[in-house]
Amino acid sequence: MSKTSKSTKSLPEDVQSVLERLGENLKVARERRGESFRSWASRMDVSVPTLQRMEKGDPAVGMGIYATAVWLAGQLDTLAEVALPSADEQALEMEIVKARRRRTP
Repeated sequence: MSKTSKSTKSLPEDVQSVLERLGENLKVARERRGESFRSWASRMDVSVPTLQRMEKGDPAVGMGIYATAVWLAGQLDTLAEVALPSADEQALEMEIVKARRRRTP
């Protein structure tokens, strides 16, 4: 059994909440497709307990497992858009501040 990272025990509350919502959404996707735990886990190449943990939003479940579930739900393209550089407003603001500093004598 692999070691659990300390970081998974000290997640910001908002992060844990989002993982729980993601897990619930993936559970709904599985159920709407009439898939059992066993069949969905088999298609993901994970154990049923791992699938159950993922559906509860367990941060120790690997990103690849979440991504595979998103793929099975037919929404993989949306995952790649989560961190689009063009939608990163904080980085854009930082670039603007840097540009202004370069212009100011």
